[in-house]
Order: sequence, then C-alpha cells, then structure tokens
Amino acid sequence: MKIICIGRNYTNHIEELKNERPAEPVVFMKPDSAVLLKQHPFVIPEFSEDVHHEIEIVVKINKVGKYIEPKFAHKYYDDISVGIDFTARDLQAKLKEKGLPWEKAKAFDGSAVIGDFLSKTLFNSVENINFELTNNNETVQKGNTSLMLWKIDELISYVSRYFTLKIGDVIFTGTPAGVAAVKPNDVLEGFLEDKKLFRIQVK
Repeated sequence: MKIICIGRNYTNHIEELKNERPAEPVVFMKPDSAVLLKQHPFVIPEFSEDVHHEIEIVVKINKVGKYIEPKFAHKYYDDISVGIDFTARDLQAKLKEKGLPWEKAKAFDGSAVIGDFLSKTLFNSVENINFELTNNNETVQKGNTSLMLWKIDELISYVSRYFTLKIGDVIFTGTPAGVAAVKPNDVLEGFLEDKKLFRIQVK
C-alpha cells in the first residue's frame, strides 16, 4: 500500500502558508506505517511542538494502472473518504530552509488518518463535494473539491506517470486553508458532506 500525497492543491492554502503556486502537482509519499490505526489516538510526537492538521479528500485505487489517461482515470477508483495529513510544521520549515526532503515532518508514524470510505456513486459529482474538519465541535477547515487546482482524475493520471498505481493505494488530494496546531485533548472529526467518517482524539 502506497500513500501518495499532493501538496499545494488549493489556492487559499497556498496563500495562507505564503508558498509559491506550483506549475504542476507537488507529490510526496508516506509509508504504510504512517497510517493511524483505527480506534487509536493521535499522539503528538516528541520531536515537534507545532503539529498541524490538514484535512483532505482521499481516494482508494481499485486496480493496477500506469500512464492512465485523464479520461479513463475515473475507472481506477470507486471509493472516497477524508483523512488528515498531520504535519510537523516546525520541522518542515527547517527542512525546507535547507532544501531537504519533507519526510520526517510528513511521514512519521501515525501521521496519516484515513476515514471510512464511501462509494463515489453517493455523490452527484466528485468535482463538487463539500468536506470539513471540526476540532472540539467547531469547524476549523472547510473545502470543496471544485476548488482543487488539479481535480481527482487529473491527479490520478499525473501520479501514474511516475508510480504504478496498485489496488489499495490511496491518494491524499491536498488541503484547503485553515490548518492549525493540534493540542492534547483535542477531538478531531472529519466529514464528507454530512457524513462523519472519522473521530480522532489527540494526546
């Protein structure tokens, strides 16, 4: 199982972090050990004092594909969810300053929350789905897939140029604005439209 992540796919998030708008998708990966196990809390790692939540639409690949054309990409996934790409922002800033890879800040154990999956047929269009993250019952991030710089099918096609996609791989498609630090005792809940797909306690 590969966890393929897309950075800088929403203009408002690019602006809030004062990043440059990329000319093509920013891709990084997490190992399968990054997946937070069901019913487990998220434990803030000892090497960071500024871990941020980033809610994202997640798609699960359903068959093997390489060099997938955008017009066929919709055939490579049936299910979607929401997840969190936890980011050690302080560590990421240090790595970016030195031009080093982000993995220590993005791919540590427990850094990938994956919610329950729903069939994409439940929605009129995957290009117009609302999603949000609440922290202690207050909305902290809200997005819609229509605001993606690169839509889901475009991302599947792009990623498949570089990596063979296999059954069970997941793609995190980028986060909207509103990222912020988590604290012990926070309770994070992720929604796709009105359906709650995960609930995470922070410790």
